[in-house]
Amino acid sequence: MKRRSLLLAASAAAALATGTPARAADPFPSKPVTLVTPFAPGSGPDAVLRLVAEKLGKVWNQRVVVDNKPGGGGFIAIEAARRAPADGHTLLQLDSEHLTALPLLYKSRNFETLKVFTPVAPLFRTHFFVAVKTESPLKSMAEFISAAKAAPQPLSVGSWGIGSAGHLGAEQLELLTGAQFQHVPFREVSQLYTSVGSGDVGWAFGTLPSSRGAFQAGKLRYIAVAAPKRVPQMPHVPTVAESGGPAALDVNSFVSLVAPQGIAPELRTKIHADVQKALADPELRERFASFAFEPLDWNAAEIERQAAIKSRIFGELVKRKSISLE
Repeated sequence: MKRRSLLLAASAAAALATGTPARAADPFPSKPVTLVTPFAPGSGPDAVLRLVAEKLGKVWNQRVVVDNKPGGGGFIAIEAARRAPADGHTLLQLDSEHLTALPLLYKSRNFETLKVFTPVAPLFRTHFFVAVKTESPLKSMAEFISAAKAAPQPLSVGSWGIGSAGHLGAEQLELLTGAQFQHVPFREVSQLYTSVGSGDVGWAFGTLPSSRGAFQAGKLRYIAVAAPKRVPQMPHVPTVAESGGPAALDVNSFVSLVAPQGIAPELRTKIHADVQKALADPELRERFASFAFEPLDWNAAEIERQAAIKSRIFGELVKRKSISLE
């Protein structure tokens, strides 16, 4: 009894010293979880995130809410999430350009995404197709590159914004081939592919979800996919290398969940495992396939490694043209 009394006294003293009650931490999640995203409602990443939220809600027996905060180059969502406690109840969906290109494009902000947030779990990767208007005489990347080099003026290329994967992918193609392109940024993705289909813009990179409407309407044709292998959903579309272009061109974007810095390692591990369980759901896999999204099983360290690779590539491209959003 004396020994027990001493242990209880020691526990109480420790609680007084720390200012917290001497009890076990609440199991996660102890309240609703919010998934903040910079992507607009109805977009591919948003649709996937809502499915993941639904599956996680069942695993965690808690409400999981998607909070869309588009705009500001991603900073509106970033600022909302970075102020949250690092307890796992607020997570942020970001793509690889948010992770790696933002610090390069907004240098005066002295902001580095992966110094503010910690990678928790990957969601998917998507590859980009080279899209031209259906009536274009260009049938291969070899013809496309030759025509671009021979053109008296740089061929126009559209994207959904400065520093986007579509923009930087075009810069990489220019660097690899010596062709010259004139970048035309658009506010609306739908306007971008309408303009490509009408011939107002020479070409653009596009994922299947973003360009599918114009493609199915017969306005667009895919010359190639900028990936190491063909996309199963479009098996007739060759890779850039197969079509006579540079094999080194790999234009893709991956999307992950991150948490504010300071999240406990064991909690990050739990959330990662639960997200992977959600991603294995057949319904979610079917939705991924409809978007041509590739599920990822990376751990947090691999997310950081892949981000470092993109950061090196983007750094060279941004420096070459002094690209900035300031």
